Amino acid sequence: MAREFQRGHKAKISDLTAGTDLYVGVQISAPGLTFDISCFGLDADERLSDDRYFVFFNQPKTPEEAIQLLGSQAGDTESFRVTLDKIPPQIQKLSFTATIDGNGQMSQISPGYLRIVAGGEEVARYPFDGSEFSTERAVMLGDFYLKDVWRFAAVGQGFDGGLDALLKNFGGEVAEEEPAAPPQQPQADAAPGFAPPAFGAPAAPAPAPSQGYAPPAPSPSVHAAPTIAAPLHTPPGGTVPPPAAPPAGPFTPPGAPPQGGPFTPPGAPPQGGPFTPPPGAAPQGGPFTPPGAPAAFPGQGQPFGGGTQLAPVPPEAGLRAVLTKYSEAPVGDRWTEQNPQMVRATLTKGANILAKQGSMVAYQGDIDFAHKGSGLLGKLTGQLTGQGMALMRCSGDGEVFLADEGSKLFVIRLQNEQLYTSARGVLAFDEALDTEIRRIEGAGLPGGGLFSMLFSGTGAVVVKTRGVPVVLPVGPATYVDGNAVIAWSAGAQAVTTTSLRLRRSGYARQTQEAINLQFRGAPGNFVVVQPFEV
Repeated sequence: MAREFQRGHKAKISDLTAGTDLYVGVQISAPGLTFDISCFGLDADERLSDDRYFVFFNQPKTPEEAIQLLGSQAGDTESFRVTLDKIPPQIQKLSFTATIDGNGQMSQISPGYLRIVAGGEEVARYPFDGSEFSTERAVMLGDFYLKDVWRFAAVGQGFDGGLDALLKNFGGEVAEEEPAAPPQQPQADAAPGFAPPAFGAPAAPAPAPSQGYAPPAPSPSVHAAPTIAAPLHTPPGGTVPPPAAPPAGPFTPPGAPPQGGPFTPPGAPPQGGPFTPPPGAAPQGGPFTPPGAPAAFPGQGQPFGGGTQLAPVPPEAGLRAVLTKYSEAPVGDRWTEQNPQMVRATLTKGANILAKQGSMVAYQGDIDFAHKGSGLLGKLTGQLTGQGMALMRCSGDGEVFLADEGSKLFVIRLQNEQLYTSARGVLAFDEALDTEIRRIEGAGLPGGGLFSMLFSGTGAVVVKTRGVPVVLPVGPATYVDGNAVIAWSAGAQAVTTTSLRLRRSGYARQTQEAINLQFRGAPGNFVVVQPFEV
């Protein structure tokens, strides 16, 4: 009987079958849509370093025929033959993917599957349907990967781009169309074997380039655009316009108050006015600036008549004074908390980090960002977070600044230690750490349970919270809302429970049974809780 997998599940191939000559079938369909199903043979860095190991309908097998495209058969939309003991050592992973040919999205697909058959018997099946996706045009269905032994993982990770985006993600190159030629002169140069196929085109060279598959022009990278600091507003200099002359009466020199008025400039004899202000006092009716005197800056008193005038403050001096307190923090170790909502990772060659996609806010140096589609967080069922979490690998030499919607960030450094976290609480971590998905026992959430992540080894994990968290010591009766828990020590045991007593009064916006976690453990264990309702 075939073993059924859910997204995120994995197993050794040897636990499924003793054979190494395997049949992989994929069934995927949707009304009005056609699909291209491919297999990427990737190296240890999950890159398509050898394009001969991109197997699709224009390149149906690898050089040693370890991977062969068999076509549609036995109810499968597409099928492959995989001979594990023929795969060369530089190939460490096989990623089976499906992409939509043309317009459409993965939410439209009917129930489908990826299955493994050995010796004429189906040994594994991963079912999926459109409810697991939204606007994606591609999906990474499953992986065969080498970790001591060959293993299988049900991935089910959607991807916004099409086949060309998958190629770029895995390090392949997309063949660009040459400039349009007259219809009677087809292009002579054939695209490389690993380029996206001309979907829907005849086998002979297409007379018009418009019938071939042309990947969209790449959008300008926001990271390549120069950073321009907007100038701070500086009040215009110059003089305050003199008051308008009275409509009638004796002549009044420009800038001087009218004769007989309540103000006499310092040093001038009184002219019959009722009051002459002493030196240093402000005139009645508001401040006065003689013609030619510079205007004051905001917050600075207007210089008076013949008194000492303040020199204008250079605008750049004010800019430096305001922004100095936000300067980049001194470099500490590999991870630096720039401020409560931002961390900086200092990268060197070979010491990569994995971070939530979209969390990069700035970087300096030669940094490469690659989608980590088959990463650990990408495989989570989403029962804790509500959705899967896509990762990016950051590598190179330089600095990367990370943030996530103003969340509070904390760097937890492990020294041959272990730490449990919830998936929603992870922003980034060192790729050198060992990671594992663990199911929390007990009466879990609808659909099968609650999952956590276990980090082990030496490295750092950046956790994020909504608001300032509290660290509670684990006692004999410590309960935490499942939405509020962020992390806990490896020595603490967590089990899920329900609480009918707190149904509406204890948990905001809950209309069903509240799911919480009970923690047990010896003294010295802890749990990190965020103020979820912040």
